[in-house]
Amino acid sequence: MHIVVLSRNSKLYSTSRLVETIEESGHEATVLDHLKCDLVSEKDNPSIYYRGTKIEGVDAVIPRIGASVTFYGSAVVRQFEMMKIFTAVESQALVRSRDKLRSLQILARAGVGMPKTVFTNYSSEVKKVIASVGGPPLIVKLLEGTQGVGVVLAPTQKAAESIIQAFHSMKARVIVQEFIEEAKGEDIRAFVVDGKVVGAMKRKGKDGEFRSNVHRGGSVELIKLNKQQRKAALVAARSMGLSIAGVDMLQSDRGPLILEVNSSPGLEGIERATQKDIAGQIIRFIEKKVQQQRDNKSTRRKIKSDA
Repeated sequence: MHIVVLSRNSKLYSTSRLVETIEESGHEATVLDHLKCDLVSEKDNPSIYYRGTKIEGVDAVIPRIGASVTFYGSAVVRQFEMMKIFTAVESQALVRSRDKLRSLQILARAGVGMPKTVFTNYSSEVKKVIASVGGPPLIVKLLEGTQGVGVVLAPTQKAAESIIQAFHSMKARVIVQEFIEEAKGEDIRAFVVDGKVVGAMKRKGKDGEFRSNVHRGGSVELIKLNKQQRKAALVAARSMGLSIAGVDMLQSDRGPLILEVNSSPGLEGIERATQKDIAGQIIRFIEKKVQQQRDNKSTRRKIKSDA
């Protein structure tokens, strides 16, 4: 089986671990920079060229698409889908997960717990927005932020007003979210593969930092999810249409609250915390889906020949 990993950097931990695991499983691995792919659309013959060479003989794709290049990256994934090639993360789910507001609306409809959140227009009354999430302290997030960038804690009324007004003056789209004090700067990431939680870790921000992202110096440790947390993670991933997902949540006095569902979750922190072969779980999932795809194609051919 030939598996393509879409990644802009083959040396990243997640990319190199996937390549290593693909090859250890007896398959061929290729890393393609999605920004260097040319997409050709014509009737009944969609194709992809990479540095001038047509991409052929691919059985499956693992998208590792950065948030800053979601538009083009998702188009490349969509092109593979049009070529009837299995993608571990579907293009529509990828786009959906990168839209924070849409994600929250989908999660709310699915009935999962989440911090109270307000999305405002620039003309909105700032004081009313602050009051609607319970007042300060509160969190202000850029809709386009990732890895903790564009996330600000506003500890006081004055600070909250200043931060929101500053973002609005720059025409930056933000959401305002209640601060869950009892979480104490810790959050939980549940790693979901094919409808199962295959690992979970607790992330804690470094001293003086309320954001717990590993990229911001946070620490990780193994955690065993309770029934509520496991269910919330699975419902969140399913509602977003993601077969592979990192579900971030806070533990609150009212149960688990979903923060975000990540469509390209990193492997380093979760593998370090759990000491599990998460990359292997992903490859086994792909093997199963590609085999199902082949079996279905074989069945359709047989039905057609018998008709």
